[in-house]
Amino acid sequence: MNSSVKRAGAVARAPGLVVQKTVTVNTSAQKAFNIFTEQIGRWWPLEMAHIGEQPAQTAILEPRVGGRWYERAADGVECDWGRVLVWDPPDRLVMAWEISSEWKHDVRVQTFVEVRFIPEGPKTTRVELEHRGLEAYGDKAAAMQRQLEGWATILQGFVTVADASGTSTGSGTS
Repeated sequence: MNSSVKRAGAVARAPGLVVQKTVTVNTSAQKAFNIFTEQIGRWWPLEMAHIGEQPAQTAILEPRVGGRWYERAADGVECDWGRVLVWDPPDRLVMAWEISSEWKHDVRVQTFVEVRFIPEGPKTTRVELEHRGLEAYGDKAAAMQRQLEGWATILQGFVTVADASGTSTGSGTS
C-alpha cells in the first residue's frame, strides 16, 4: 500500500498539485453516495474517458476497501483504473488512481481521488472531489493537472443521473 495511506480510514493530504471540483445535488448524502458508487457505469462519460484499446461498455467500482475501480469493454476485457482505499458510506470515498500520463494503467503511478458527501439539508448534498498527489507524474504533473480539470465534465454526468433519480436537480460544478 502507498506510504500516504496510514490506515483504512486516514489518507494523508499532501500539499502541491491538486484538482478540486464541487457539485451540489438535491438528494440525501446516502443517495448521492449510492449513485456515485453503485451507478458509476451510468454516469461516467465512457465515450471520452476510458483507457482500454476498445471502447468501454461500463465502469465498475467494487464497494469495499481494496475493491477494484475499472472499466469493461463489450468484449469483456477489463482495464483497471485503481482501487478503493477508504470506503465510508455515506460520507467519504478515497480511491487510488493508477493511470499514467500516457493514460495506461500503471500501479507505479498512484494519485488519489477523494470524494466527500456533505449534507447541507435533508435533501441537499454538496459533493467535493479532490484529485491530489499529481506530483507522482514528475515533469508531466502540470500537464496532467490541466487534463484532470476534466473532472468538471465527468461530474456533470453524475449530476445528470442524480437529477434523473427523481428528487435531484444538480446546481453545477465549481
